[in-house]
Amino acid sequence: MGAKRTLSHSLWIAWKDLLELTRVKMLLVMLVLMPLIMMLMVGYMYPTNGSINHLPVGLANLDTENDNSASHIFVGQLEAINNSTGMMNLSSATSFADVKTKIQNGDIYGGIVIPENFSENLMMGKQATITIITDQSNPQISQTMQSVLTQVIDRMGTELAKQNLGVDNYQTTLTKIEPYNVQISGIVPGTPNYFQFVAPGIIAMVVMMSLMTALPRAISHEKEVGTLDGMMAAPVNRLSILLGKTIAQMVRGIIQGVVILVLAVVLFGVTIEGSIPLIFALLLLGVFSFVGLGIVITSFAKNEETAAMMMMTIMFPMMFLSGVFFPIQQMPGFMQGISKVLPLTYATTALRKVMTLGAGIPAIATELAVLIGFGTVMIMIAVPVFKRMMTK
Repeated sequence: MGAKRTLSHSLWIAWKDLLELTRVKMLLVMLVLMPLIMMLMVGYMYPTNGSINHLPVGLANLDTENDNSASHIFVGQLEAINNSTGMMNLSSATSFADVKTKIQNGDIYGGIVIPENFSENLMMGKQATITIITDQSNPQISQTMQSVLTQVIDRMGTELAKQNLGVDNYQTTLTKIEPYNVQISGIVPGTPNYFQFVAPGIIAMVVMMSLMTALPRAISHEKEVGTLDGMMAAPVNRLSILLGKTIAQMVRGIIQGVVILVLAVVLFGVTIEGSIPLIFALLLLGVFSFVGLGIVITSFAKNEETAAMMMMTIMFPMMFLSGVFFPIQQMPGFMQGISKVLPLTYATTALRKVMTLGAGIPAIATELAVLIGFGTVMIMIAVPVFKRMMTK
């Protein structure tokens, strides 16, 4: 009888706790919505091939500009191939420095530079060099672009060699002449690697997760146990309560961001090309943009569990759609559109530009404006929402 009674009571208690799902409608919605979002997101996010499609690329022709120059003919052939394949969205650039600036600004994802002596070398029977410039903050895109363009240029060179030798079967000739020599160059020294790509995104993501997971504890939990009521009864301005919690979470986020930054440099050999003070400023700005969003979401939740579930439902899509682990450029078009409204996208992009490409403030002006604007709007919404929550 004792065992049966214990089991009966256990089932009644379990039933009582499960009824919470019906009492808190938002929690029930999140239990269905979160796995649905994850399945849709992961199912559509990853590309099925290693090709490039409409990739913005800058073309700088520094050779003699006339209709008969070898460089002009080369550019015409490249544009004809590109028009039929849709590999790139070619735009003009004036120099290597111009390509570098456009990559830092996010206008293009790579470049092709034809040097001044291109036509001269071909006329003298020498190899003509073509430089492919890659975006080292995005090694996946860079490697794909490098591989595809190298193959295309090699095929163009093979066709030119056939014409020059006057043979049909180029591979059977005793003398093999490659007219084009492809060189790969980054805009900063060093070879790109996945750690260099993922470290800025991990830093931004950890800052976001630190805030979004801590706020339900700091607000919803204290509201449940009555600690928040005690602070409200004290002779303390309610705005001070909000500011105090905000400052605490901002300090926590900054500390965790700095820890991840140090670990990335010491353990994984990540090189910081840009300004360290600017990186710290971006960390602070990222914290500022996320904390307001977290307060708004937490204030609408009835309990800590619902707040945590709401946070997770928002965090996971941001983690995967903001370019933290995977290039946004290789996602489907509609997912790229979603990524443009996520604050983590701009925090990740700004940190990556500064840490990997050595970019300055002008190159991240868009990201700064978005983060400041988003954080300001969220704080303006959070203040009245938090005050209204404390009056209930």
